[in-house]
Amino acid sequence: MTAAQTPRPHPASPEGGARGGSRSPPLRPPPAAYRPPAHSPASAESAAEQADRLLAIRAGEGDDDAFATLVDRHITSLLALATHLMGNRHDAEDTVQDAFLSAWRRLPQFRGDAAFRTWMYRIVTNRCLSVLRRRPPAATPLHTSPEPAQPTGPAQPERAAETHAATDALARALARLDAGQRTCWVLRELHGLHYDEIAQVTGISQQSVRGRLYRARRNLAQEMSPWR
Repeated sequence: MTAAQTPRPHPASPEGGARGGSRSPPLRPPPAAYRPPAHSPASAESAAEQADRLLAIRAGEGDDDAFATLVDRHITSLLALATHLMGNRHDAEDTVQDAFLSAWRRLPQFRGDAAFRTWMYRIVTNRCLSVLRRRPPAATPLHTSPEPAQPTGPAQPERAAETHAATDALARALARLDAGQRTCWVLRELHGLHYDEIAQVTGISQQSVRGRLYRARRNLAQEMSPWR
């Protein structure tokens, strides 16, 4: 799906109340692999959050272009998050599409208590967990995680095969974690969120986040012990 193929919601269209519409928010295809942004100084992060907040205000007032800019800024990370939680790209695209449509309708109520990114992460995470209550997740596609590329020349075929097998084993182990542990692990280890951000996204305390991460890491270590 491309932005050109997917029309933007319009303030005058009937769906979603006064601003929503039968059309969906713009959704562009992400790059093949998601890599979270490198660590940035706090001032740079604050500037990005302030820019998001201003765009959200303008979008809440019916500015289609402002909302399209927000989609462009966050769609890659949100699709990666949904793919990590759902286990496949098709379901992830549907989930993120629904999440942006929900966000568009709820923007007038966005108060900026949390960063826009955190707000969207919460919407996407809740939608993924709602689906996963009705069916088990597929193995997490770790090939979309930000792992550095390893040299795999002709002289290293056995090493490459072993690495691939270990990655598949980790993906299956992640799928066997309960949803709470898996979500916290994905948000922390694959998306680099801090404990307070994970608490805001999942709606639990930081202490509970730490507990879930501890249990997730312990369970994964046990599952992966044959590979050590």
